[in-house]
Amino acid sequence: MALKRRNKIETSFSMSSMTDVIFLLLIFFMVTSTVVFPNAIKVLLPQSKKQTSASPLTRLTIDKDLNYYVAFGKERERMVMFDEITPFLIEAQQKEPEMYVALYADESVPYREVVKVLNIANENKFKMVIATRPVK
Repeated sequence: MALKRRNKIETSFSMSSMTDVIFLLLIFFMVTSTVVFPNAIKVLLPQSKKQTSASPLTRLTIDKDLNYYVAFGKERERMVMFDEITPFLIEAQQKEPEMYVALYADESVPYREVVKVLNIANENKFKMVIATRPVK
């Protein structure tokens, strides 16, 4: 006597829970990517074998057209004249006495422009690092 099973085992897999997880991850990454503040000024940095591990709080950028941009902390960079750099850095140092100033200078910027900024840092005893890109 042959008995047949009435309940068949279903071999399909429900993907609905997997798609929920994927959408949650997608939303998470979209929200967190807006928190990152990339360097908006396009500067081709010179290459260096050694990279610094100091985290700068203040950024000073010189682009290839000799425009100066400054930013403190996570704020966006804004364009300033050369004469406005010193008061900005002094004000930033009053907010954060242990700050580092990162100098992002395009590799086509004349050496004298970089030295002028380094002189400002030296006169006011700012800790300054020069940003470079790693050698490939």
